[in-house]
Amino acid sequence: MSYIEKKYKENIWQTFGTLVKLEENLTNLLTKKSLKEVDEVAKLCAEFNKKINQILKKYYPEIKNMDDKLKIKSTLKFYYDLIDKLTDFIRNVENFQQLDDEYYNALIKFIQQKDMLISGKYKQICANELTAFYDKKSRANLEKIIAEKFEKQSREFFTVGPLEEEIKKIAKIAGAGEVIIKRADATNFSSISDKARSIIQVGFKSDQAKTMGIIEELKKYIESK
Repeated sequence: MSYIEKKYKENIWQTFGTLVKLEENLTNLLTKKSLKEVDEVAKLCAEFNKKINQILKKYYPEIKNMDDKLKIKSTLKFYYDLIDKLTDFIRNVENFQQLDDEYYNALIKFIQQKDMLISGKYKQICANELTAFYDKKSRANLEKIIAEKFEKQSREFFTVGPLEEEIKKIAKIAGAGEVIIKRADATNFSSISDKARSIIQVGFKSDQAKTMGIIEELKKYIESK
């Protein structure tokens, strides 16, 4: 393991360590079951977002050891879903101005089950994804399937397991409002390359610089795989 990989691995787990306190603060807010706390929940959500972005953008791409990659990726997936759930929570409060106790309880339970989810559900999902990308036999089978689809002129988007959803979450964390992944169609996109087989459409409420930032985050994530 190189010095930089070792250092970045330490930085990743230190960053994850800082999120534990945020989880405690979040649980305390949710326990109050009060709509008045939505602004504080939003602040914590933004902080989770910031920390996870830091890991994805700066540290994770340098991790090469597969065991470390699996542990980190599994933990990241928990936080992707947590941020997603908090975003829905904030949106529902804004739209409905009321939530029943079960909604709060479900969020609290999700946080409390963090370790179990990471070591179980998320680890299995991430192991499958990493195997598909790094195992030679699996990669060869994947490439064969893709080649066959291309030969048949099939232009449907092809994805492995939950990777499509993960790409969407990365884009949303980076600031996208809506993310759509679909087949490439030259009739809808005149400037599209003939070699393109899929398109990631990003909806946003900002300027072009924001869009380029989202695209850059997606590029870094895909390259890190």
